Amino acid sequence: MYGDVPIALGGIGLFLLGMIILTQGLRDLAGSSLRRVLARFTSSPLKGAAAGAVVTAIVQSSSVTTVTAVGFVGAGLLTFPQGLGIVLGANIGTTITGWLVALLGFKLSLGSAVLPLVLIGALLRLFGGSRLAAAGWALAGFGVLFIGIETMQEGMSRLEGIVTPADFPDDSLGGRLLLVLIGVGITLVTQSSSVGVATALAALGSGAISFPQAAAMTIGMDVGTTFKAALATLGGSTATRRTGFAHVIYNLMTGVLALCILDLYALLTERWLAGGGAEAAQFALVGFHTTFNVLGVVLVLPFAEPFARFLTFLFQERGPALTRRLDDRLLDHPPLAVYAATSTAGDIIRHVASAFGELLDPRYEAPAGLSESAAFDDALVRTRSFVDRIRSESLEPELQSRHAATIHILDHSLRLIHRGQQEDRVRTLHTEHRLRRLSLVLSDALNRSAEATIASEVERFHRITQLLGQQRRRYRELMVMSAISAEVDTETALMRLDAMRWLYRVSYHLSRIAHHMSCMERGVRPAGARDEIAGEVALD
Repeated sequence: MYGDVPIALGGIGLFLLGMIILTQGLRDLAGSSLRRVLARFTSSPLKGAAAGAVVTAIVQSSSVTTVTAVGFVGAGLLTFPQGLGIVLGANIGTTITGWLVALLGFKLSLGSAVLPLVLIGALLRLFGGSRLAAAGWALAGFGVLFIGIETMQEGMSRLEGIVTPADFPDDSLGGRLLLVLIGVGITLVTQSSSVGVATALAALGSGAISFPQAAAMTIGMDVGTTFKAALATLGGSTATRRTGFAHVIYNLMTGVLALCILDLYALLTERWLAGGGAEAAQFALVGFHTTFNVLGVVLVLPFAEPFARFLTFLFQERGPALTRRLDDRLLDHPPLAVYAATSTAGDIIRHVASAFGELLDPRYEAPAGLSESAAFDDALVRTRSFVDRIRSESLEPELQSRHAATIHILDHSLRLIHRGQQEDRVRTLHTEHRLRRLSLVLSDALNRSAEATIASEVERFHRITQLLGQQRRRYRELMVMSAISAEVDTETALMRLDAMRWLYRVSYHLSRIAHHMSCMERGVRPAGARDEIAGEVALD
């Protein structure tokens, strides 16, 4: 008896190893495609659920999908209701592994047949390019997974008659709750509900456990997947905690639902189970796993918005509004860290543009200086610190371009905010009709960008900068002649010239910010250093 236990445990270990390798290979092979799918096809909770199910089926891990969704919400790529849809769908996607094991793993003995796949996959991993290496790793993981299934099945079959359902808690409410806890424990140890379901299928096939016992353990395994999502929320942003705990609450609710329908499901499949043997019991188990997960999504989706509002109320926003996305835990995932930085830079720019629109508007009394400048300074300092710690050298070009654009935006924003604090120049703009008119042109552009995005107004800001460059030269001649003819005193003329230069420089920085925001949104490399230097020379 005891000599057969290591075989069963080794089979579980091989299956787990295969799942880890397969998931990593598929995730690397998909690359940024998974991020694009999750970011694009989540306009509603229903579409988010579909995207979550598809992505989980592809990467063979609901934990990967859920943790990614948590990170996306924290980074500002997704809203909380969109992330909630993905979390719901991930539970459906993870049931695919159970069907794969039941249909192929136990029905067909593929352990020996897939051994060459492991070799081919390993060779591709060693000698192939990045895409081939990822495909090879996934292929090797697929092979190891089925070797693990066959080994596990062999070990379990040797325990037939030795380990029986009587060795597990009985089929009572208390017994089922204990089995649920055992299922939770298995998932916590293996960090994969798929491994737990495969183990339950093998034990069910060997007669070690009964169908109700296996079903109760499967419920616990589903609940156990929330552990990673809960861990991902620790020390995270408010949006991160909302999404993570949505997964925890939803899976607990689904677990209760599954316990409630277990007897009904067993009654409906009783005849099939009685005449079909171990194979029928295995299919019934994966069917039950799929049924309660699909039913849970169907019941919760109509109430997704109220559920999201409840969690929003439960987890109130905290910390500075402009930098609440900058969760240091995202630095362990550079792509998400880049998105968090770009989203934060966009938020800062929107607020700065709005404040400058008010500052430059001559229809109002000239403010003393840029409103909330201290908050902007603090936000930029924290964002610069966060961006400095992002390691993007190994990321795809699109993300490297976003990272570079963010650095440019922060550089111009710092200088822009510094100019917004120069009160004497702002006041001077409001004292002369030509300066007031040019200020209004820039103010209107800023107000327009507040309704859309500053990136969408990149051409407008470029034209305004060119206009101000031309007007600056003409205005210099005008002020010099006015001073010579004693229309204005020399000090006033110099102050107005200084204000005109100030307005041009503000416009230049806004134009460059709009350009880099546009580059960031399109994922293209920002302007080279020569363009930046040429612009700086033009300021003098």
